[in-house]
Amino acid sequence: MIHATLHQLKVFEATARHGSFTRAAEELYLTQPTVSIQVKQLTKAVGLPLFEQIGKRLFLTEAGQKLLDTCQEIFAGLEKFEMSVADLKGMKQGQLKLAVITTAKYFVPRLLGPFCKQYPGIDISLKVTNHQRLQESMAANEDDLYIISQTPTQPDLDVHPFLENPLIVLAPTGHPLAHKKNIPIEMLNDEPFIMREPGSGTRKAVELLFDEHNVKVRVRLELGSNEAIKQAIAGGLGISVLSQHTIISEGTSGELDILDVQGFPIERHWYVANVAGKQLSVVAQTFLKYLLDESPAMAKRLLPGLGSTSLNSPDSTPEHDHEALENSRPTALKV
Repeated sequence: MIHATLHQLKVFEATARHGSFTRAAEELYLTQPTVSIQVKQLTKAVGLPLFEQIGKRLFLTEAGQKLLDTCQEIFAGLEKFEMSVADLKGMKQGQLKLAVITTAKYFVPRLLGPFCKQYPGIDISLKVTNHQRLQESMAANEDDLYIISQTPTQPDLDVHPFLENPLIVLAPTGHPLAHKKNIPIEMLNDEPFIMREPGSGTRKAVELLFDEHNVKVRVRLELGSNEAIKQAIAGGLGISVLSQHTIISEGTSGELDILDVQGFPIERHWYVANVAGKQLSVVAQTFLKYLLDESPAMAKRLLPGLGSTSLNSPDSTPEHDHEALENSRPTALKV
């Protein structure tokens, strides 16, 4: 039987994941020599090389890969056991690994606040990243749950819509179309426009709608940041289409207006996803249930004035819209 400590296995797993003694040491708050010594001791206990070094990069040997698989099973089992014990004690405690796309940063902290107050024993590891990195995380099963703005292309995911994500037309205050009602979408022809970068889900949705109505805007800028786009609009460089969630915490109050354009808002949703077949921890199950149960109230709280034409008119969503939200329970999708 191989004699190895849990600490040695954790050091080995971090080293294997990063392919670097130095990066593993940084993650574990250890010195690089300490990590190297622990791996050497583990290698001696196994009796076979666990890594081979090519240049500055470490690569797993066949024995190393098998040990890494075993480590991940052990850690997952221990985490599940720890959370099950907490559940038996009537407590919800442990860690939730949550990964979200960049735009979700505007509202996710507002969801986590009440959740953490309700379950103070739960620690949140929040990763904010782009679509490509998020898909890589999904493929590697790095996190418990993922919050995304479009259904992913890869299979083997359970996906739940939980919150509206309307796309709205934003213009600088004083724009000729500001405060007009039911503006024909054709009025956007030749308007100077600020687009998200190619590949953006928002851009794809906007271009699809414009193509359907043969609308040709003049793309003056392409920007990869919602904050940069908002500042460009406020500076009079053009109009744009963004998620309404980007103005929840509006930092340019009084400088932007929502245009009441036909075809808008473009109806989209936020989704919470997990790897299909994955045994969710008690903590992940609790957060998933929280999102699905609270989604109607979230829509009321996070999207006030849906359909309003000004950021300075925070009227509530029409009552019939609220009733529709209350009566519609999101269901899981298989993709």
